[in-house]
Amino acid sequence: MTTVRRAVLTLPAAPLGPDNPLPALHRLGAAAPSVDERDRAGLPRDMRRQLGHAPLRTLLPTQVRDGYGRERTPTALDTVEIENDHLKVTVLPGLGGRIHSLLHKPTGRADRELLYRNPVLQPAAFALNGAWFSGGIEWNIGARGHTTLSCAPLHAAVVPAPDGGEMLRLWEWERLRDLPFQVDLWLPADSPYLHVGIRIRNPHERAVPCYWWSNTAVPEDRRILAPADTAWHFGYERALRRVPVPCDEDGADRTYPLESTHAGDWFYALPDGQRRWIAALDAHGEGLVQTSTDGLLGRKLFVWGTGRGGRRWQEWLTEPGTPGYAEIQAGLARTQLEHPVLEAGEEVSWLEVYGPLGADPATVHGADWAAARAGVESALAEALPRAEVDTAYERWLTAAADTEPGPLLARGSGWGALEVLRGGHVLPGTPFDPALLGDEQRPWVELLRTGALPVPDPGAAPEPGAAPWPTPVSDAWRDMLETAPAEPVTEYHLGVAQWAAGDLAQAVRSWERGLKNAAERWPLLYCLAVADREDGHRERAADRYAEAFEAQYGGDPLVTAALGRETVTVLLGANRPAQARAVLSRLPDEVRARGAFRCLEARLLLAEGRPDAARAVFEAGFEVADLKEGAEELGELWSRLTDEPLPDAYEFRMRPS
Repeated sequence: MTTVRRAVLTLPAAPLGPDNPLPALHRLGAAAPSVDERDRAGLPRDMRRQLGHAPLRTLLPTQVRDGYGRERTPTALDTVEIENDHLKVTVLPGLGGRIHSLLHKPTGRADRELLYRNPVLQPAAFALNGAWFSGGIEWNIGARGHTTLSCAPLHAAVVPAPDGGEMLRLWEWERLRDLPFQVDLWLPADSPYLHVGIRIRNPHERAVPCYWWSNTAVPEDRRILAPADTAWHFGYERALRRVPVPCDEDGADRTYPLESTHAGDWFYALPDGQRRWIAALDAHGEGLVQTSTDGLLGRKLFVWGTGRGGRRWQEWLTEPGTPGYAEIQAGLARTQLEHPVLEAGEEVSWLEVYGPLGADPATVHGADWAAARAGVESALAEALPRAEVDTAYERWLTAAADTEPGPLLARGSGWGALEVLRGGHVLPGTPFDPALLGDEQRPWVELLRTGALPVPDPGAAPEPGAAPWPTPVSDAWRDMLETAPAEPVTEYHLGVAQWAAGDLAQAVRSWERGLKNAAERWPLLYCLAVADREDGHRERAADRYAEAFEAQYGGDPLVTAALGRETVTVLLGANRPAQARAVLSRLPDEVRARGAFRCLEARLLLAEGRPDAARAVFEAGFEVADLKEGAEELGELWSRLTDEPLPDAYEFRMRPS
């Protein structure tokens, strides 16, 4: 018998804190990947078409999630447990629906964890919008990278499973691509395999770029096996090249994560018609296998490598003494550099299966790669025939995917409810009830109802320095804003929507119009400052940042800190250390004590001609909690202070030197 129940998991956790109150206007500048000319001719047609297609311009309409720190305390986390006699699955609906644990309960043996289970919850800036944490199985939708929903709550409820038992449904509205999705998880009554039915729907009258990768963290002392003889390697140097599997040109066996010095991705080139699977097996030939219906095309291995940067990141994401991990992944395309198109009104769905697998260890770890693969495939065919997976998918899709869920076990955001209210979308199985609408959506409900955004009461005292509410930026919302009364608040949100659409010049004009009559000037000044910065107008950007900071100062302390950090950074870039010092000194002591501001202090001291004082900041120690993956700024700053090696505590560089 399978049960689905609420539970609580207590972990040492760093609180997520508040989102960054500033709009996420900064353009994402990642260049398209380079492909070796010798390999380009061999690219599959769909891969050639999709590489670099439809990259994100910005993170809008989402907000950056950077309010966390590094101090962890025991924290009770709401979970949902799915359990039968063979497997116990622990899900975190409030944190992107992450599967925290997949515990195998073999008869006559000790229970065995199949995943890398992080003993702490430590956010780090790995998601597209910031906060993410390592471990377990995560569901990535939107665009290349960890989803913006990594640390966000999803809606969750119990639904009848295809076999008549209980199933957990997770669902939300992904805002980068404006798409609703669902993840259905169930354990057939007498099965050791977790079934996961996933569906993404495009309810719009336009085609939309689509992305999905399911990422599974596994202990890095495993051998990773997939049915491929070659792979596309992609590293932090952003070059895509075809390499042999398992051993590359230097003879190292890259199917063992600890054989790689540098971090990197291996996207396996699975032949057409080949069953889709990937496994992580230990020295005894036992471990985890993931397989799926053929619609989930890609398989990938990610490793941190044994270099200093990769080891430091592994330490950063957990507590001292915790073994490292690698990731086995599965996605809609051959690589994560592709965004397939989901046509208007269409949907895409598939079934994934996760569970234990055992094979002859001598074969699994033997030098004969073909035999190792065949051994795993044979064991998988015996434990879970391919036809059984295909049949389970069809039963789920026809009998369960549209079933309406029961009462909510967990609640996500109100953005899906707003989109359903606006578009009249009918989405069986994933209800976005108007009762889910919250304070962030209420101004937009008013726009739908009256054609105008709410404006402050002229007789009421304005709340100084308060952040504007978040802006939906799709074409439909932009059209409504263009016809709404041209109040400063409308011009602000219209400019944000135009900026997100790539109409940068028109966005600037909207913000300039709004600034003429705005009582609260700093949001519009900030937007104009970012526009100047993005366009390379360094001096004008510095002036506008300084003006925005001054206009906001004394208001919302969250805005003051976020705006102060950007302002000091831009002033330093414009070679204005005295002005940067004046801004930094006006921030509260508790803000300036944070690691990010200690780093700014070191930069400022160097700009003031005080390298010894800047080095003393490093020697005293600081941690930039929201340091981005592969960040090199700490190493660059240190190299301006001394020729000595960068201390291990600051070594986060990932590119081969």
